[in-house]
Amino acid sequence: MIVVERIAPDGSAHRISIGAHDLVTDMTPPDGDAGPDPHDLYDAAIGACKALTMLWYAQRNAIPLDDIHVGVSRDASREREGLYRLTTRIAIGGDLTDAQREKLRDVAAKCPVHRLMTQVTTEIDTLLVDATGEHRES
Repeated sequence: MIVVERIAPDGSAHRISIGAHDLVTDMTPPDGDAGPDPHDLYDAAIGACKALTMLWYAQRNAIPLDDIHVGVSRDASREREGLYRLTTRIAIGGDLTDAQREKLRDVAAKCPVHRLMTQVTTEIDTLLVDATGEHRES
């Protein structure tokens, strides 16, 4: 389970606990700047997934992949209209053939988070619970 908790009652920063790992998220300046905002975290998920998927594929197929750099840029100018555009730019290093480079690009385009963001309908239930985690009837 992922838990998000406000750090201080007078600020906007929140701690995100994912297993043994903690991250901090905050609203964009000027309201706060203790960490990336939720959109940044969402965008980072695609970059991380592409990098890890390429590494996984390269390791299993003896592809000499040395370096991976994935840049993610966002165009949220039409988000309210239902279009949120992410562009990923992938730089990979190693003694790779053109065919291996193309295969790694193809693999990156099929990473699980890419598929989740583009091919899956996500349903989200938002429940109000009490301090013990029990569901409250409204």
